[in-house]
Amino acid sequence: MINYSKAPIQELKSQLFEQHGVRVLVKREDLNHAFVSGNKWWKLKYNLEDALRQGHETLLTFGGAYSNHIFATAAAGKELGLKTIGIIRGEEVLPLNHTLSFAESCGMKLHYISREAYRKKAELDFIKQLRDQFGNFYLIPEGGTNELAVKGCAEFAEQLNNEIDFDYLCLSIGTGGTMAGIIAGLDASKRIIGFSSLKGGAFLEEEISKMKSPEKTNWSVNTEYHFGGYGKTTSELKDFIVKVKEDYQLPLDIVYTGKMFFGVVDLITKGYFKRGSTVLALHTGGLQGNPNENEKNT
Repeated sequence: MINYSKAPIQELKSQLFEQHGVRVLVKREDLNHAFVSGNKWWKLKYNLEDALRQGHETLLTFGGAYSNHIFATAAAGKELGLKTIGIIRGEEVLPLNHTLSFAESCGMKLHYISREAYRKKAELDFIKQLRDQFGNFYLIPEGGTNELAVKGCAEFAEQLNNEIDFDYLCLSIGTGGTMAGIIAGLDASKRIIGFSSLKGGAFLEEEISKMKSPEKTNWSVNTEYHFGGYGKTTSELKDFIVKVKEDYQLPLDIVYTGKMFFGVVDLITKGYFKRGSTVLALHTGGLQGNPNENEKNT
């Protein structure tokens, strides 16, 4: 299987945090693997084990042009000697961005479909068409989100319970699978806040509810910091990411973690977190989405 490096916890100190009586820690899961990093390692762990156990030679999955999941699945397939196919939402745009060019360099076959067709990705008839076209494969859903992914993320949350004491866990969410696993595995006394990277992400509450333990109510989805939607950004967000890297030597990506951490700092400024509490922000990787990170990820 793919190796895992235990990720460090980085404490961030600033006058702002001290003023509001909040301790801020970052779980640097972006450092757990060179390419299959962040939450993607945990979401893919049991899916990859299952694919190998069943004797599959090909992985097929879905994602957008900036998908961390596409990036990670391509890298995992290369490392394990598996063929990979990525069904990409939308038309091909040349030159390819770094995420897709890296996936191709790992041997992933990219197949572009319309957004209308992409909405059928979970339908049995559509999956049958893909099997007719590409042959036998192990199917991993968009974002890697399924029961095996939730299992892996719950395992990660259980480790966090034993590793450090904190009051709030903050993370970015796309499909909601990571958060569902975190909810399942984390101690119910801790509050979990998911920051949607999608515009109109309120639907994620229902999606997460379908996957999480029904008795857990210690969570919420924040939809205020999407900066225009998935894959979109603003000069304000870009400037914030640059400042965080300068002040804390903490790199963030523009698609997920930058938005989440902007939200955390803004909520601290507004006095959202209780004085004397500890906030643990989960760094879920995705740094290949930043142009200035391309060189170190190729």
